[in-house]
Amino acid sequence: AIQPKAIDAGAFNMAGADWPEDIDFVAAAMSHYGFGQMITVVNDAMAPLRAGSPDCIGVSVVCGTGVAVGARGPDGRTWHSGFWQLTQGAGELGQKTLHAVYLAELGIQPPTTLTARVLEFYNQPNVETLLYQRTRRNRTPLPDVRHLTRALLDEAGQGDGVARQIVQAHGAILGDYALVAARQVGFTNIPFTLVLAGGVFRHPERLLIDSLLTHVTSAAPAVRMVQNQLEPVVGALMLAFDAAGAPVDEKVRTRLLSTLPPPAFFMT
Repeated sequence: AIQPKAIDAGAFNMAGADWPEDIDFVAAAMSHYGFGQMITVVNDAMAPLRAGSPDCIGVSVVCGTGVAVGARGPDGRTWHSGFWQLTQGAGELGQKTLHAVYLAELGIQPPTTLTARVLEFYNQPNVETLLYQRTRRNRTPLPDVRHLTRALLDEAGQGDGVARQIVQAHGAILGDYALVAARQVGFTNIPFTLVLAGGVFRHPERLLIDSLLTHVTSAAPAVRMVQNQLEPVVGALMLAFDAAGAPVDEKVRTRLLSTLPPPAFFMT
């Protein structure tokens, strides 16, 4: 077994590492358990930036169940959205999908093909029954609403107007956060790398990405987008290499990628 004193550096990309005291708390715990002589703790927006931008300079937008936005500027300044992040990921997109179906049923919003997809997903005969099953007393748990995001993106790709409106509006708001992050670290009128990561961005329908990118390039035309397919743990490992003074060259990257666990290992 590897002894704690043999671990030069450990890096941890943590949801909930939002304020300085959060980072201090996690760092103290990791040090206590011997997870590195040098401990690096970052907000969960930052390791994807390290994995997607070779110099770890740029802006990251991570969209999974939630959303994390972070940035590191040329002078080393960093920023992450933390509790400023009011717009979320699949959890919020799924809720918007469900609300669109309810409003369409009431005639407040236009009919949408999302209705059939949502009823199929929950195995319910009609919208009122679905609403009842989700809100009745002594209800049994139903599948998490975040899993509706796939149906939302599918239907947006098929041209459903309601679905497209939801996705485009969401992408624009994520673009706003990316621009805020860029300004916070000094990217005003300076080209920067925009790293997109997370499961929602991996859906084959690109409307969400296109909307985000269109919004960002309207203010920062020279932005360079990178769609990072690597898991955040890859970036965390690279940060540990950085702390230990070990260069992450092509040989290291190749070995790292060839020894990653299969994708199913990271499913939560």
